[in-house]
Amino acid sequence: MSLTTQTTVNPAAELLLADPTALGGRRRFGRRRTPRPPASTKIRSSVAGRIVKWVVLSAVAIVMLVPFYIMVISAFKPQEEIIRHPLSISPDTFTLEYLLDAITSEKFNVIGAYGITLLFVALVNLFCIALSAPVAHVIARGRSKWHLGLLLLFVSGLFIPGQVTLIPVVFVLRLLGLINTIPGFILFETAATLPVTIFLFAAYLRTVPRDIDEAASLDGAGRIRAFWSCIFPIMRPVVATVVVLNSIGVWNDFVSPQIILGPSSGIYTVTTGVYAAVGEFSTDYTTVFPTLLLAIAPAIVFFIIMQRHIIGGLVAGATKG
Repeated sequence: MSLTTQTTVNPAAELLLADPTALGGRRRFGRRRTPRPPASTKIRSSVAGRIVKWVVLSAVAIVMLVPFYIMVISAFKPQEEIIRHPLSISPDTFTLEYLLDAITSEKFNVIGAYGITLLFVALVNLFCIALSAPVAHVIARGRSKWHLGLLLLFVSGLFIPGQVTLIPVVFVLRLLGLINTIPGFILFETAATLPVTIFLFAAYLRTVPRDIDEAASLDGAGRIRAFWSCIFPIMRPVVATVVVLNSIGVWNDFVSPQIILGPSSGIYTVTTGVYAAVGEFSTDYTTVFPTLLLAIAPAIVFFIIMQRHIIGGLVAGATKG
């Protein structure tokens, strides 16, 4: 004997099961999702972005490297080849004679200029760090608006071109009797590097915990000793960044030593020495290009070796703490 069970289903229920929103109801199983673009579209857009990025970077690299390439190869060619074929060099015309002549030139002592410029770089970095570090520490640890105003006062120096300040600086140094002297030049270069140095130091010190200051004070150390003994060693990454930036800036500076020191002082840096090698009525490219190569070679080597410290010091202040 078989039993047949019949189930009666409401047509409205069937409609709701098929489409919950058909009778004004709401979907209970989640919101309607917008269709995602296919993976092929994402791949094409990422590839196009990479192509554009590399094209832009290649164009910028070409613009920057072509003058450098011309300068390097022109240091080993005679003047006729420099004028006729500026972009090419052959083994027949390649010679070290002009580079050796530039090193032993009587008009410009390259070795002496290296020593003077290195002295300027070392003294400017020493005085700049010694003055900027305590000031940045006071600004970073301060809590009042006066400390922020002091920081803005120093940072405002970044918006004033250094060439604009040369005329009043010359009058001040002449009044003090420091024009055409090494102390006057060191004083000016140190003042010119203070804004960016204080800005970087203050930004980094704000990420250093205040617990270090409190621990040093509990041990009996004063604020000055606590800073130089406990805080300053932690600033090693940003100090390396400042040293690299200031060193390259002082090494490549031409206008300041040319005006403040002047030709009458007989003191030549690597950049003013290049200008001294240029003739008044004619230019001997076999002297200019080798001298230029000798002037920028140490800066390029120094930058290649220390470039990781620039990025490391700038990033350390942003990510520490």
